[in-house]
Amino acid sequence: MRVVTGISVLVLGAGGIGHAVVTSLETGINRVDPFKDMKNRPRGGHGMNLLLVGTDGRDRITQEEKEKYRLGGAPCNCTDTVMLVHLSADKERASVVSLPRDSYAEVPEHKDRNTGETHSAHAVKLNAAYAEGGPGLTVRTVEHMTGVKIDHYLEVDFTSFMKTVDTLGGVQICTARPLKDSYTGLDLAAGPHDLDGGQALQYVRSRHIDGAADLGRMQRQQKFLASLIKQMTRSGVLLNPVKFQDVASTTLSSVRADKGFGTEQMLELGQAMRGFSPASSEFASVPLGNVAYPVKGIGSTVKWDEKKSKKLFQALRDDKPLAPVRAGRPKAVQVDVAPQQIRVQVYNGTPKDGLGKTVDDALRTTGFDTTRAPMNGEPRDLRHTLISYDPRWDQSAKSLAGALPGAELRAVRGQGATMRVTAGTDFEQVRQVQGKETSRGEFDAVTGDQVACP
Repeated sequence: MRVVTGISVLVLGAGGIGHAVVTSLETGINRVDPFKDMKNRPRGGHGMNLLLVGTDGRDRITQEEKEKYRLGGAPCNCTDTVMLVHLSADKERASVVSLPRDSYAEVPEHKDRNTGETHSAHAVKLNAAYAEGGPGLTVRTVEHMTGVKIDHYLEVDFTSFMKTVDTLGGVQICTARPLKDSYTGLDLAAGPHDLDGGQALQYVRSRHIDGAADLGRMQRQQKFLASLIKQMTRSGVLLNPVKFQDVASTTLSSVRADKGFGTEQMLELGQAMRGFSPASSEFASVPLGNVAYPVKGIGSTVKWDEKKSKKLFQALRDDKPLAPVRAGRPKAVQVDVAPQQIRVQVYNGTPKDGLGKTVDDALRTTGFDTTRAPMNGEPRDLRHTLISYDPRWDQSAKSLAGALPGAELRAVRGQGATMRVTAGTDFEQVRQVQGKETSRGEFDAVTGDQVACP
């Protein structure tokens, strides 16, 4: 995620700025050669493939920030985030595939960068490839696992991520339910939030919110990136040379990139992608087979689904979209339970005549199975819209909350399968939602406009 922030600035910004500005920015990039002496590489396909790596480097973060955002402890000198980004040959689509850091991987024979010893091929978790052999071994391992030839490599740490978000003025995130993680200090109520750099770092790092762990974290990282792209394309930063240079220079102060990613590449990509938007991006995670695959001496790893993952990476090589093509690209929020499976009884909690029917009609239009018989609720002076639900149907309640951002969720044991929505004076509109099973297609992919705030 932190790396993608950097590439987003470079790729999206270069198109509207100019050669002189980009040339001056290039001098701030630290260079690395991850392709040195590489042999037997996959054949190149169509488009461009970038390996984006986020490390847990935190040596330039202040003590106050470390305490506030729970960034204490020693870094593991490994990859905290790994993403494979494919830019289509026509420069109209960016496909982002998250690779779990605990993925079962087999690193080829290499020289340990810490001890100098030569290691034969052996099994590791994917994030350990960086610790043993740095960027070069990371690229070799990912190419071996995916069959995708990597054209460019970019690497960013915690500091760059935080400063870039702050320079952009923050990024808005919408959440359908409260998010709390005692490990990172994340504590967000349901609804929209404008996150600064430190809060955004908490959001993309949190992995103790629910049982989804790293898999849930990858989805939040993708959602954040979609929101970041939306912020950049709508804020005017891409067309403002002063603002662009401020953002880009902040990011590049801690970026490491391969030697081949220079001024001309930045300009070529930027000029081709001037019309880029959240709808131009799509996000997926590599298909998984066993999320608790035991390996002696390593512990529990994440094993990919061999058949499905091969199809996904073949699609990247063939320059094909991962997300289903949607006519007109309607803006719909992804939810776990399709609205057609959720029964809803609507109540009017205000003195406003007809509000219950308005909410019932809007929910039904969005796909929810409403009773079509709204009733007056108690009390009649409710300020915040309320969703009451039986804890046994908590996933349905969370999906309903996706259509009513900012609504309060209240568990009521024994209520049964029917959700109860009491409209308050803060009700404005019902947001369109759709179930994952009907929208993500073969690769469980989603476009950026589906997950960013409406």
